[in-house]
Amino acid sequence: MQHIAEPDKLLAQLADQLQRTLEQRAIAQPLMVGIHTGGVWVAEQLHHTLQITEPLATLDISFYRDDFSRIGINPKVKPSQLPPHVDDRHIVLVDDVMHTGRTIRAAMNELFDYGRPASITLAVLVERNGRELPIRPDVAALQLQLQPAQHIKLTGPEPLAFELT
Repeated sequence: MQHIAEPDKLLAQLADQLQRTLEQRAIAQPLMVGIHTGGVWVAEQLHHTLQITEPLATLDISFYRDDFSRIGINPKVKPSQLPPHVDDRHIVLVDDVMHTGRTIRAAMNELFDYGRPASITLAVLVERNGRELPIRPDVAALQLQLQPAQHIKLTGPEPLAFELT
């Protein structure tokens, strides 16, 4: 395994891109939602950097996965922490690595179980090739072209690092 990038630099780039995107869309105080586990680590940093006053929300999409019947119950399921209503809220959905789009689809399914958001802005630290669903991030700090057998993973939370396998 090898480290491929410095997450701190990528986090700064992502925060800058996200700030500009939110300003362009006239979104002042979004509800930031991190997807467990790496997305929460990234969201914690962005939440602090962008000085968002609304508490950080988290999602565990384990029960919303489309391969649930094949993989069974995930023993590391964490509770999602969302406000009771997301109706008409502007949401920033954060994940660490976007690959097929299936994790994002599952996260949006869970969000819509809580209500109908006004908008969802997708922010990812790394966007890699291999898309299976028509979902694209609004902001991504790094785009990678990997071989189908290669995988990238964010490890952490202290220190954050990327590993390529």
